[in-house]
Amino acid sequence: MSDSKCILVGVCGGIAAYKICTLVSSLKKQGYEVHVLMTEHAQHFVTPLTFQTLSGQRVITDMFAVDFQPDVHHISLAKKADAVVVAPATANVIAKLANGIADDMLTTTVLACGAPKLIVPAMNTGMLDNPATQENLEKCRRYDMTILESGEGYLACGDTGRGRMPEASDIEDALKQMMSEKYLSGMKVLITAGPTQEAIDPVRYITNHSTGKMGYALAKAARDAGAEVTLVAGKNHLDPIRGVHTVPVVSAADMAEAVLSRQNETDCFILSAAVADYTPKNTASEKIHKADGGMTIELDRTTDILATLGKNKRDGQMLVGFSMETESVLENARKKLARKNCDYIVANSLREAGAGFAADTNHVTLISSEKEEDLGMLSKYDTAAEILRRVFGR
Repeated sequence: MSDSKCILVGVCGGIAAYKICTLVSSLKKQGYEVHVLMTEHAQHFVTPLTFQTLSGQRVITDMFAVDFQPDVHHISLAKKADAVVVAPATANVIAKLANGIADDMLTTTVLACGAPKLIVPAMNTGMLDNPATQENLEKCRRYDMTILESGEGYLACGDTGRGRMPEASDIEDALKQMMSEKYLSGMKVLITAGPTQEAIDPVRYITNHSTGKMGYALAKAARDAGAEVTLVAGKNHLDPIRGVHTVPVVSAADMAEAVLSRQNETDCFILSAAVADYTPKNTASEKIHKADGGMTIELDRTTDILATLGKNKRDGQMLVGFSMETESVLENARKKLARKNCDYIVANSLREAGAGFAADTNHVTLISSEKEEDLGMLSKYDTAAEILRRVFGR
């Protein structure tokens, strides 16, 4: 995520300022050059020394500080920045940003800066809902600032409602999205993720070990690249992805209906879900009780979603499938590419450590009719980003 880019972090005077310590520390660890600017009121909640220690950079607090640096700080930082995040953004500072008021180092620098800006409001519910604040936020949007919506919950003032500061991980996610190249802008991408569950009775079902992590990483990477993303997801324990339309499903039949009903409106399908190939022919309406001897379950074949899409693929529509194998990985993937009329197959081995179910990393080979590319061992997000870049020729 870093590439040695420079991020300015503007901290305003709100109790949630303490959460920005985690953000600054995380960005620094990822290799960013992080500069923190604090308002006068922010210094009552967190000391500049804390942010200086976490960022490894002098913290800017005073427009008129006397030092021996030859540059004009608010101009030099504004020119250097690749992105700006203002968090927590108070109603006062939001009003200043919306109306071009520059009366301290933070607002002066932001006004002079042409880099993408992320504003993270955090305040009392009444202040946030006040029409003046809402109008100012709308002004910021019109000036191409990105607003990360506040969460809901118990606030420091004792109220419960909107205005809660998002977590540092949410701010990082929004920063990554804001800073990414939007090469998929205008495209509609549908991604499948996770396992399916095929009911035997009201208690038991047939499933697999998929966690959905790869599909969710693909959805996030496609969103960051500017696509309109629909995520069709089997049951999993992953957090929803901001800005992605998620369609929850349970069975293979549910997933087939959700995907195939969207075939005409979708530009690219990426099917990473581990869909059951078979489902019980009959599902018992009551729990099946134990009996002496074994039990036989008669199975029917499920709809082959990838093959159905491949058979009906229209000109210009992209189809990417996944092939997880335990042996003859590339050979089986090549056969699947041809048999199901895919543009690409992503092949990986369940036998390789770090490349199977539930891992946070993956090692895949991207196969088309023209070439095969080994992407190496990467995080699942980086794997997803590399798949998308190669599929779309970036």
